[in-house]
Amino acid sequence: MTPHSEIAVVRWSGEDPSQLDALAALLASYHLRTQDEKGEPVTAVDSLPDRYRAEVRDPRAAFADAAVLLAVCGETVVGCLVVTAPADGRSEIKRLWTDPEFRGRGVASRLITAALAQAAQSGAGTVQLSVWAWRTAAVALYERLGFTATESWDARDRLVCMERVVGPVS
Repeated sequence: MTPHSEIAVVRWSGEDPSQLDALAALLASYHLRTQDEKGEPVTAVDSLPDRYRAEVRDPRAAFADAAVLLAVCGETVVGCLVVTAPADGRSEIKRLWTDPEFRGRGVASRLITAALAQAAQSGAGTVQLSVWAWRTAAVALYERLGFTATESWDARDRLVCMERVVGPVS
């Protein structure tokens, strides 16, 4: 088992081919699992909705205006998160995913903490996110890190919208 301290978070440059492949694999796992949880299972990336398939096929293009953060353990990419550039003083966290073998080791917390710092450095005053209501562990993590539920900006059923002011994370 890898100790918590050996997990580092880096901003993806888009240049390292092995990181690109690892990011694409994490995004594929995220989207395939989400489709399954929504009751719309698909078995392959080719069957994902167009916009999700595009993220997996070309993360550089899909997230060109965002910061992609990777959690790494040695040379292995074990988690990812996307934080958008600020718009109207707000950044958004998207696509938080941790390789199941590395869950419970603080990977998601480290990614979120780094995303909050990234958003603050980019000039955002607030960070928002949306999470499916059935992802109760994720909702609890976001709450522990200072996010609170807010009025929904997305009409999809069972989607919880949350936000927090950028500042120190306790």
